[in-house]
Amino acid sequence: MNNRGQLFVLSGSSGGGKTTIIHEVLSIRKDFVFSVSSTTREPREHEKEGVDYHFLKRDEFLKRRDAGEFIEWAEVHKHLYGTEHRQIDKMLELGQNVILDLDVYGASSIHDLFPNAVLIFIFPPSVEELRRRLENRGTNTPEQIELRLSRYPFERARGEAYPYHVLNDNLMDTVDSVLEIIEDVISFRAKRSI
Repeated sequence: MNNRGQLFVLSGSSGGGKTTIIHEVLSIRKDFVFSVSSTTREPREHEKEGVDYHFLKRDEFLKRRDAGEFIEWAEVHKHLYGTEHRQIDKMLELGQNVILDLDVYGASSIHDLFPNAVLIFIFPPSVEELRRRLENRGTNTPEQIELRLSRYPFERARGEAYPYHVLNDNLMDTVDSVLEIIEDVISFRAKRSI
């Protein structure tokens, strides 16, 4: 019987609701843990060190990257993001189901290393709604919003190749859809291990 945990990756455009969805999933699925990524961007008002991200200076991030500590890393919106290899391996070995919040590049890297990782892409209802969400955050300059929106066509195209797609039109419906995917995967794995 395989007691190794299952890896899930949520991707989507900035402002698409990934973080909120993950928080909801974690509040319901106590058998899941969130893999805290590292980033060089400044924390937002509500974010906490070690809970939302490990906030690093750029030179520290690059030092860790060069030492091979990240399983994947990418530069997105002029900031570096990465996932620690050791952290993921440890959680999976302990039998924990792990959920990651990654851009499409990071998800591709993870899938190359963990072919059984489950990739879920979160789509916004429209570009207009995506813009509204980014503006309502109140943490982005108009230039940053335009930069994020300029990536949307590329991200959407990459997201179309994911095995699972969820439209985030209504938060609780979206969470239910993600939970349904999770339950199907976990149940399938349990049946195969009998």
